[in-house]
Amino acid sequence: MPPTDLGYLSATEALRLFTRRELSPVELMRAVIERAEKVEPRINAFTERLFDQALGQARHAEDRYLGRNGLAPRPLEGIPVAAKEKHAILGRSLTEGSLSKEGDIATENHPAVDRILDAGGIIHARTTTPEFSLATYTHSRMWGITRNPWNPDFTPGGSSGGSGASLAAGTSLLASASDIGGSTRIPAAFTGTVGFKAPYGRNPGLGVLTADHYRGDGPMGRTVDDVIAFQNVLSGPDPRDHASIGPKLTLPTTYEDVTGMRIALCVRLGEYDVHPEMEAGTRAAAQALADAGATVEEITLPWTHHDLLTAIAGHFSTIFGAVVIEAAETHRDLLSPYAVAFADVMSYARTQASYLDSLRAEHRLQRQLATAMAGFDALLCPTTAVPGWHAGDDLTGDKVVVHGEEVADTLWCAMTNPFNINNRCPVLNVPSGMSSWGLPTGLQIVGHPYDDPTVFRVGKALETTRPWSYAPVQDRLA
Repeated sequence: MPPTDLGYLSATEALRLFTRRELSPVELMRAVIERAEKVEPRINAFTERLFDQALGQARHAEDRYLGRNGLAPRPLEGIPVAAKEKHAILGRSLTEGSLSKEGDIATENHPAVDRILDAGGIIHARTTTPEFSLATYTHSRMWGITRNPWNPDFTPGGSSGGSGASLAAGTSLLASASDIGGSTRIPAAFTGTVGFKAPYGRNPGLGVLTADHYRGDGPMGRTVDDVIAFQNVLSGPDPRDHASIGPKLTLPTTYEDVTGMRIALCVRLGEYDVHPEMEAGTRAAAQALADAGATVEEITLPWTHHDLLTAIAGHFSTIFGAVVIEAAETHRDLLSPYAVAFADVMSYARTQASYLDSLRAEHRLQRQLATAMAGFDALLCPTTAVPGWHAGDDLTGDKVVVHGEEVADTLWCAMTNPFNINNRCPVLNVPSGMSSWGLPTGLQIVGHPYDDPTVFRVGKALETTRPWSYAPVQDRLA
């Protein structure tokens, strides 16, 4: 395999090649670094490059595979992993893309970082986010604009946009992510990758926002098997996060096909206005599952924008939004325009919906989902209502405008937040096709609370029946 192609190996295939001594971790790391030096100026997925350190760690990994040091290879031994900048690394910057936090240094590792390193993964780079990870796109005054490798005119999504862009560009094999309103699934959808929003408490977090039951940290990769392997490293309790769940759930690595499964299809999730290309990709995936032996039935959900907005307004303005409001009160001149707008909207939202109002709406939405999913093993729906939006756009207006055309209401262009409201449900994003805009599209596979294996079973079936390829993006970036 040519060195420029090694960055597109799946992590699980790289591990097999390492074990058979057909590929060296040093050879892989050098290829990934070479790839990054070539494409990063155009994509801008990295905030920090740890290449020299990574090459040293790759040599240690090589020694494990060759039996030179008496140590056995670990689950991710030698795999290049890009870490989201908000996943703290002891002694390194922890700014979350905000000039208001410039100079802040992490005092400990995030649990995700510890688990990557303990599993032998090599963090060779850190990835971009929007300021405070608050947006569905990735650009900031601190780091500039991150672009989608499939079509650099477009964003890779957010907030884990740098992670998605790195995977699609072939500059990492795995990448860490987080999700409070779609921050894993949106970039996975826009970059043609796989992203898992674990149910609340499955993976440990760090800091006060671990108490927010909308959020969590998780894995991204280019294949379902890669995300399974990564998730099995990230999951399990940690004493720094008392909400993290034990005992550790280890996902199976092999799954039965979908014969006999009952799967619900819901294109609109109540009142979302879904672009025809998003609907077509979602229906094609549902048909593929039906052809593979599943029973697929289309359903409707009685969710209303009013209830969704009430839940979001009361919740975010009380917890996550309060963090941004606090920053705006002291450093308003340093914030990006969209962060200032978010703080102002959250301040207004406080006057419109209390936290109790939010909980009442959440309860209705959760009960309605439970009723709709009764008798089904999983639910399919689009990840976003439109195929994408332009890189650099702040989306602070009422409408998303692409190619001069209004394509969606800003607030409702992503279809992910309902499952942060229902955050005990595991959700896996997998590719659903390609849009005419030159971008991948994604769909969500939603499971019952804490039934993680089922979403991976469905994801594996879709990967088998509708395999996705990175050849187009490789050619474009060559």
